[in-house]
Amino acid sequence: MVQLEKLTETEVIGRVLNGEKALYEIIVRRFNPHLYKVGRSYNYNHEDTQDLIQDTFMDAYKNLLQFEGRSDFKTWIIRIMMNNCFRKKRKSSFKNEIMQDVNDNLKPMFTSANNDTDKIVQNRELRHIIEDALGKIPFDYRMAFSLREINGLNVSETANLLSINESNVKARLNRAKTMLRREVEKTYSANELFEFNLIYCDTIVENVMKKINES
Repeated sequence: MVQLEKLTETEVIGRVLNGEKALYEIIVRRFNPHLYKVGRSYNYNHEDTQDLIQDTFMDAYKNLLQFEGRSDFKTWIIRIMMNNCFRKKRKSSFKNEIMQDVNDNLKPMFTSANNDTDKIVQNRELRHIIEDALGKIPFDYRMAFSLREINGLNVSETANLLSINESNVKARLNRAKTMLRREVEKTYSANELFEFNLIYCDTIVENVMKKINES
């Protein structure tokens, strides 16, 4: 399995399309955390986010032939997740927040050299305070921050996903940082937000692979 985990997304997809369905588990485990962070950035709770993640992995699986490798797979599957989140918000009669513009080459706001996730798990109260703070800033700024800082996309990828230009991405990101800097930068690195527990990852892997094997 160690050797298989070193496969690129393109290699995994090629083998899955050739009948090795079991290898799709690599994709699910590799991108679970990123999709979780996107769902939470839309202010969905844990349970709704899990449902959206499973739907997204199934949508991606059914449309693997459409992935032509022109963009990074991470960007491609995050776009599917964002579309699912938006549709759910619209269907549920939530406030319809319209995404505007975004783009690249800003340095991340935080560094994650000392990524002590145990510390964050032990301090759930403060983690929730940070998550709540992020959830309260306007949607456009929240998504720019989530894609660029939390999910590690570059400015160009972020702009592409939000359908805006790079200058707008930079402006939104700077505004988001101003809103969040006091609460977040003091103690935590950006990728510690919305930590995805492995037990949840295993559950989603099991559910997604079960559906794939039944298809």
